[in-house]
Amino acid sequence: MSTIRVVWGTATGPTALAAYDAALAEAGVHNYNLISLSSVIPAEPTIEVTETAPDLGPPGEALEVVQSSATVAPGERGAAGIGWARSEDGPGIFYEVDGTSEDAVRMEIREGLAAGRDLRDWEFVEENVYVESASDDAEYASAVVLATYGESHPVV
Repeated sequence: MSTIRVVWGTATGPTALAAYDAALAEAGVHNYNLISLSSVIPAEPTIEVTETAPDLGPPGEALEVVQSSATVAPGERGAAGIGWARSEDGPGIFYEVDGTSEDAVRMEIREGLAAGRDLRDWEFVEENVYVESASDDAEYASAVVLATYGESHPVV
């Protein structure tokens, strides 16, 4: 595995699912079948923070991700975020949170990362947090932040 990419998108739509799909499109991952992973980072890959994913393979293939998403009704605000911490030797953890406030999401991510570090006998040397929010008065709004693991692969 060469790269884990942290990507994000925000969008609106006439339904909650339409807003979510449009946010995935903004992140560049709407044409993949997303497979959720628990939140452990392997030692080998680099982590690249980029707004939109590059072409990761043919449409319809599977793509492993750690994902945070918040979709809200018109007039409400949603926030989604991912944080990560890496150890001196490379492995690390992601922590994903959604909520109504960017500040609250950011704080919960930092608290979760601290708890995850306490569970592991690793020397952590890096911590990052990325949060997006969305709202709209007329339509559903969605914010997504995803860590995509490598390239897509066939589902069957």
